[in-house]
Amino acid sequence: MILNPDNIKEYPKIITSIKYHFSKYYDVGVETPTYGYVNKGEKGVFQRRYFEHTICSQEELNNHINYIHYNPVKHGYVKCVKDWVYSSFHKFVEDKFYDKNWGSSNDIENIKNLDFE
Repeated sequence: MILNPDNIKEYPKIITSIKYHFSKYYDVGVETPTYGYVNKGEKGVFQRRYFEHTICSQEELNNHINYIHYNPVKHGYVKCVKDWVYSSFHKFVEDKFYDKNWGSSNDIENIKNLDFE
């Protein structure tokens, strides 16, 4: 997720709010949550911690966007980026930022080094 808050000090509140509302309104999470999750009212769909990073250039922003879009393929959820229906990738294709077939097997060499974990 990439955010551009008006006040960087509000970042933790924004993340907490997103996690809370998503978890409240969507029935997702681990099938057998651990005691720690249940005890804290967590569902296990999010990592407990998050990595906050300030993006300093257009190239770095583009690399992070590519990473986010390619992640469902990397983790084996789909074979092509365009197949992940929950992605903002489709909006980027409409805006002509990507070709609709970006992230296919032909592109793997160009994007395999996108690993920000």
